[in-house]
Amino acid sequence: MKSDSIKFGPQNAPHRTLYHSIGLTEEELSRPLVGIVSSYNEIVPGHINLDKIVDAVKLGVAMAGGTPIVFPAIAVCDGIAMGHIGMKYSLVTRDLIADSTEAMALAHGFDALVMVPNCDKNVPGLLMAAARINVPTVVVSGGPMLAGHIDGGKTSLSTIFEAVGKYNAGTIDEEKLREYELKTCPTCGSCSGMYTANSMNCLTEALGMGLRGNGTIPAVYSSRIELAKHAGMAVMELLKKDIRPLDIMTEKAFMNALTVDMALGCSTNSMLHLPAIAHECGIEINLDIANEMSAKTPNLCHLAPTGRTYIEELDEAGGVYAVMNELNKKGLINTDCLTVTTKTVGENIAGCVNLNHDVIRPVENPYSETGGIAVLRGNLAPDGSVVKRSAVADEMLVHQGPARVYDSEEDAQAAIDAGAINPGDVIVIRYEGPKGGPGMREMLNPTSAIMGMGLGTSVALITDGRFSGATRGACVGHVSPEAADGGMIGIVEEGDIISINIPENRIDLLVDQTVIDERMKNFVPKTKELSGYLKRYAALVSSGASGAVINK
Repeated sequence: MKSDSIKFGPQNAPHRTLYHSIGLTEEELSRPLVGIVSSYNEIVPGHINLDKIVDAVKLGVAMAGGTPIVFPAIAVCDGIAMGHIGMKYSLVTRDLIADSTEAMALAHGFDALVMVPNCDKNVPGLLMAAARINVPTVVVSGGPMLAGHIDGGKTSLSTIFEAVGKYNAGTIDEEKLREYELKTCPTCGSCSGMYTANSMNCLTEALGMGLRGNGTIPAVYSSRIELAKHAGMAVMELLKKDIRPLDIMTEKAFMNALTVDMALGCSTNSMLHLPAIAHECGIEINLDIANEMSAKTPNLCHLAPTGRTYIEELDEAGGVYAVMNELNKKGLINTDCLTVTTKTVGENIAGCVNLNHDVIRPVENPYSETGGIAVLRGNLAPDGSVVKRSAVADEMLVHQGPARVYDSEEDAQAAIDAGAINPGDVIVIRYEGPKGGPGMREMLNPTSAIMGMGLGTSVALITDGRFSGATRGACVGHVSPEAADGGMIGIVEEGDIISINIPENRIDLLVDQTVIDERMKNFVPKTKELSGYLKRYAALVSSGASGAVINK
């Protein structure tokens, strides 16, 4: 065991005295030391139940012959951080989580790890760390929130954001808004739609790093506790067989994850996180691969905010494994990939039946023959941009309109709230990229306001920042290069015509090339006075097109 070199022998008596000082017995020291990385805190709805998950993991590890030891990871709630300076600190935590977990795990010589995340940046951050540390590892999340109920329909976080838009438009009153406030999010857990947290927890199953149900069993179900116990047992089996993250997270496994991503219609943020995780595994995923996968992968699910079904219903329908089994009917899944079950994907998904064809469409009858995410290129985004195609109204798949240009989310939000946006407009929000924000803020407030005001079928938004998984509509994010890096989005002027053609994967500024050349010649990107961690992050972060990884 890795920890044996610091536990045994006369020279390690100082280590042992410190172990004894925290109450470890000789019997516990004789067993493998298993680190439990806990993202528990009392501010994030998806994390407030993680103490129960961690206790169950510890019991599972102990039952299987290991010694569990807990250490923490930080977490930001994207919903609470949304719309103000707090969102600048969301994406940047992904690297803090990876770095601090790497430091804790290697400094203390753990033999194996169980990672307990739930929300948006913790899942990819911990998977990045798993690849770096490369000791036997299982990921078990805290589970999704149950949907709320208002007026006989189900609700999720995007519902309340859009309700604010309705209130500002005068279509609901303050009393109704208050009802949304009290009923939209009824339980703990990661917010109930196919947002970033649930996307990444589902894709963790597809990658092979989580047990069945990791992405879909609701947070408040007892079976979530059972799953956590099994995760603790599973990591001991991985340790016994010396199966490590880099044995599981192979190039074929990432192709499986991208395929499932397209079928589920996951958050566009998966196009930041999967490349970043792959990068840590020594695998490079460029955005063009996404379109290749999308072209051959049917979209089988329309989960909120795209449709009217929720993660709890995906779980009841058979979950991620049932989706993979449907995809495997067309030979789209690499079934020989190894997983944390110590079995292959093919063995795992065999017999996993699709129990509800309204939630998971049969592969013969998909919502569309192409996947839920598209990467757009053109003169406005030569390095790429990303849109959740499955959440775009048919009439907005091809759109041309005049640019309404804003240099921050706040400026755009003020214009929307003031009623200054007209049908047909293309809202441009720039200087919100990884460097320019810095931190590449999600912008659910402006997109929800547009939907709530009834402009979702006539107005597009583009940004060098990003959109929440809760966003729906013709919203194109990750425009690269970003304005702060000299990208052409920085020279767009009010009234310029912008063309978005999602079926052809194009986004273009329809301005004469001589005018573009002159503007670019004279373009000096704006800068911001920064301090602290954001200053260091902005200096080191790469483009959104490459996953916003920290340049080594």
